[in-house]
Amino acid sequence: MSLKEDVGYIKNELSSEEKFIENFVKGERFFKKYKTLIIAVVVILIIGLIGFTIKKSMDNSNKHDANIALSQFLENGDEKALETLKNKNEKLYEVALFLQAKKDNKIASIELPLLKELVKFQRATASNNIEELNSLSMQNDFLLKEFALFNKALILVNEGKYEEAKKELSQISQTSKAYELATLLNHYLLTK
Repeated sequence: MSLKEDVGYIKNELSSEEKFIENFVKGERFFKKYKTLIIAVVVILIIGLIGFTIKKSMDNSNKHDANIALSQFLENGDEKALETLKNKNEKLYEVALFLQAKKDNKIASIELPLLKELVKFQRATASNNIEELNSLSMQNDFLLKEFALFNKALILVNEGKYEEAKKELSQISQTSKAYELATLLNHYLLTK
């Protein structure tokens, strides 16, 4: 037999155990070759997991502290609680300012989008400003669009512009909560 035939014969005779050992040796070589990289990836994953856990814990703690501060501010008007709220959760701070301004019959300057819309709506209805209500009702994503339309129609009725009021009321969809109010106002407008 030649050397090539011997090598072929030996390869054919390898059992599954020998193949397992061969794969183990290959794996060991791979590990030795990339040992530093593998250890670095494992360390980074562990550090990332620890960091994520700590951040989540801190966020929960801040949320709890902010909720307590909001409760204290709303119950007692505690300015220290308001300052804590400002540091812990800016959005709840703005909610507290909005609620305080509403309680004092004032209008707060708010940056939170939904509360900002509510403030605009309050200003427009308080001042009977049809242009502002029209602007709000034209925004597709405005939270109180149908109520803005209803209030606009109500102002128009008070000014004696009944046909314009009917046109505004017709824009309120039947699935809206303001539809019942619009129906009542429409019944009133039938006599006008």
